[in-house]
Amino acid sequence: NVTANDGTSFGTDTDMTINFTNKTDSGLDITYRVDFDTDPGDGGAFGADETSIAIAGGFGKIVLGFDDDAADAYNIDESDLIAEDAAPAVGSMTISTSSSISSDDANKVAYHLPAMGGLTAGISHTDRGAAGGTDTTSWGAKYAMSAGGASITLGYAAVQDENATQDVDMENMGMKIVSGDISVIISQGGYEANDEDRQNMGAAISYKMPNGMTVGAYTFTSEDDLDAGEEYSRSGVEAQYTIASGLTAVLNVDDYEYKLGTNADSDGAGVSDSGTASKLTIKAAF
Repeated sequence: NVTANDGTSFGTDTDMTINFTNKTDSGLDITYRVDFDTDPGDGGAFGADETSIAIAGGFGKIVLGFDDDAADAYNIDESDLIAEDAAPAVGSMTISTSSSISSDDANKVAYHLPAMGGLTAGISHTDRGAAGGTDTTSWGAKYAMSAGGASITLGYAAVQDENATQDVDMENMGMKIVSGDISVIISQGGYEANDEDRQNMGAAISYKMPNGMTVGAYTFTSEDDLDAGEEYSRSGVEAQYTIASGLTAVLNVDDYEYKLGTNADSDGAGVSDSGTASKLTIKAAF
């Protein structure tokens, strides 16, 4: 229903990751990781996205440098079963498009506990320096277990960004169940900030077919309790097919609806919208 959102386009995304590893005589595992955005055509900045050093041993793992928040490792959301989540959105809307939490690539220190049975956990902190800077603290945990022949993983992740007006708080809770070739995820998330109180719910399912194709489907809803009537919902299906080793075709079809509400943050500049977005992706891994 919005002319600016109606049409077709081509896009590319290229990523290159290099890992240097070393094991010390004392048994420490040291990894230096560099992740490059090598495709300026995707609209992002050309150069290194992430650069970090990890030191691991019996005490757990310490990560230093420009990398994801610790909570990113423990987040479980409906997009985890979808290879190429299109996440269609209206440019002027201010509401969530996924139950996941955001992760900020910035210089930080992170610590992950050694695995204790099925439990893993970690925490990170980003110090942005001068007074008034938006320091970020992030933490999360996962617990994996087996029941009735199925593998079950429970996850919780949270991020807190300091803010002069009101701190930004994000959280995610999810459960993943894998039974044979079928995987299911149920997730819930929240986002609180100045004039924002969003409640997010998501679910997804995927099935690995005998012919090598993987099919999946998902649904997601978000609403802002402080902006009366502002809602966003989307659902989609996906088919992944391995053409050859390292070469995959992915087809996505997403249906979405956005309701502006009576008191939306866009202050009247936004519009309600609904539509369908389809995408064909060819992926190559080397």
